Amino acid sequence: MTIRCVCFDWGGVILKICRSWAQGCERAGLSVRGDASTPAWANVRRGASLEYQLGRLEDAEYFRRISEACLGLYTPEECEAIHHAWLIEEYAGVAALIDDLHAAGVTTALLSNTNRAHWLRQFPVMKEGERTRFGAASKLRLRHASHLLGLAKPDAEIYRAFERQTHFHAGEILFFDDLDENVHAAAGQGWSTLRIDHTGDTAEQMRRCLMDRKVL
Repeated sequence: MTIRCVCFDWGGVILKICRSWAQGCERAGLSVRGDASTPAWANVRRGASLEYQLGRLEDAEYFRRISEACLGLYTPEECEAIHHAWLIEEYAGVAALIDDLHAAGVTTALLSNTNRAHWLRQFPVMKEGERTRFGAASKLRLRHASHLLGLAKPDAEIYRAFERQTHFHAGEILFFDDLDENVHAAAGQGWSTLRIDHTGDTAEQMRRCLMDRKVL
């Protein structure tokens, strides 16, 4: 079946993000305190993060929950600063790749596990002290996120919900994601997939795939 929709993950594909609590602290200008950067503490924070990604927590409640998960080593305000520092910069060449897909008549889409505070960073905010805007994702024609759908990858239902809302069949979708579990889940639904190496040139990886598949 011909690929008619190219669907991107956001973090690790379009956008460089922090990959650890320690990296987030460093970018926010904060020290790593106690055992907050250990895998055990990461597991404690994961529950609140999932609820936030599913749209079940407001921003302030999430930052408070993360502060509590760290046993007060970080205030809610510091947790918010780390959260905002998590988004680093867009990968070079991805915005141009999206433009090339549109010029070729291909529909582009986003399917991201994210949250309200990060999602808003895709849009211009007309106020003093505006945080960096990451506009490449806003170029995509169809944009879907876990906190809006109430579903998160790699749950199979999020891929089915994407198909229902976009009216594309599984065989018409090519999906780029940097996590094995998300790629495998999408492939299990019949999507064409490529796992992206977030440490490399993500735009070049995707462009090669698109050319190999005659999409570009």
